[in-house]
Amino acid sequence: MMPWSFISRALGALLWCIGATLALPLGFSVAYGDGAHGPILKTMGISAAAGAILFFPARKAAPPIIGHREGIMVVALGWMGAALLGALPFWFGKTFPTFTDAFFESMSGFTTTGASVLTDIEKVPRGLLLWRGLTHWLGGMGIIVLSLAILPFLGVGGMQLYKAEVPSPVPDKLRPRIKDTASLLWKVYILFTVIQTVLLMAGGMDVVDALAHTFATLATGGFSTRNASVGHYESAYLEGVIIVFMLIAGINFSLHYQWLRGKPLALWRDPECRFFLFVVLLFVILCTGSLHGAVYDTLSTAFRYAAFQVVSILTTTGFATADYEAWPPLTQVILFLCMFLGGCAGSTGGGIKCLRILLLMKHGYRELMHLVHPHAVSQVKLGGRVVPAEVLHSVWGFFILYVGLFVAFSLLMAALGVDMVTAFSSVAATLGNIGPGFGLVGPAENYAGLPSLAKWLLSMSMLLGRLEIYTVIVLLMPEFWRP
Repeated sequence: MMPWSFISRALGALLWCIGATLALPLGFSVAYGDGAHGPILKTMGISAAAGAILFFPARKAAPPIIGHREGIMVVALGWMGAALLGALPFWFGKTFPTFTDAFFESMSGFTTTGASVLTDIEKVPRGLLLWRGLTHWLGGMGIIVLSLAILPFLGVGGMQLYKAEVPSPVPDKLRPRIKDTASLLWKVYILFTVIQTVLLMAGGMDVVDALAHTFATLATGGFSTRNASVGHYESAYLEGVIIVFMLIAGINFSLHYQWLRGKPLALWRDPECRFFLFVVLLFVILCTGSLHGAVYDTLSTAFRYAAFQVVSILTTTGFATADYEAWPPLTQVILFLCMFLGGCAGSTGGGIKCLRILLLMKHGYRELMHLVHPHAVSQVKLGGRVVPAEVLHSVWGFFILYVGLFVAFSLLMAALGVDMVTAFSSVAATLGNIGPGFGLVGPAENYAGLPSLAKWLLSMSMLLGRLEIYTVIVLLMPEFWRP
């Protein structure tokens, strides 16, 4: 039987956490006098009330034994609740004409997708823009992981919540207690946040722009405070800083922790990290060669724009400094492939993840070797360790589900009257948590022109991508609800 008392208590605490974080945009709204403090205060009141209704009636219930089902329920419902609550400041502030648009923007924020329906970002009050970026930052490391770090009473069955939320096929435990692991990851996350914010301010951004772009970078989200995204600034320095931190965000955060602990070779010794950096370098070189002469006259300029866009899409951040739809076909195909690849497992990035791609390649190579040497006994290894068969099965299962959902959602988008390029790229961009795609949702456009039903469909696509598909889709199985 599902322990609804625990689930209610956990969700109530999560709503309190989200409501508390609204204090930051509230402070800036008051300081700027932008008029957004009213919608933010209303949302904080609703957060407090809803959290109390869910938490207090169940606060004295005996702690249950938490398994996978309970963890999945808390994570899936928690993310949906966060998106609903996050939409309220936009809705109360009349930033969007419909609640559908407000919910889409909020879901895009918390899932770190960065797909926007705002037609004029720079007219939005600064406090709401900061909240928009903060949804990225919270969703990047994970609301559930945040709760495990600061709310000890959610430590019951914490590993099940961690496994259900952390975007990795093999979650890393840096400490025996999951609460300590979550706390360490957040300390690393906050450290990088402070460093990048200072560097961006040194490049000329004001504090709100710097915070919003930092939140979006480290969460690999992509929400900017400017209509032209990072391209608005036309600054090689700012682009360089953001590239570095996008790469940092695309790498497993447990490796950053080891590096900060005095193990500088931890990044290089990790096979997935090496594969990720190799792919980045290869795609940047290919795009630079394609752009040089065809779009940009100098090699340095071609490299500058190619590097930023490849890293932005590959890490699923989604910032833009150029309209890549005007680039040669080769660069467009490379960027489209980047939408599926994604960052490393244990990073804030989306997509299939480099670890899964690497394991699929190794498994495919092993099958080819069996054709040549049918009686040979070989195993898939990663970093000198044998990969268990159940991990390979999980990777293949995820890959099949990912491709299947991509095809199904693309067909549904086409059925709603969306053209083929937009249908395919919008699903790839939302399922991979990237943001901009091609066609009507390209870097020079946004998702505002899509039908309302398409926005709800893509919102579900974002949630599926952020929670690694299994956590959401398992809720549709009758077996999940049976005792």
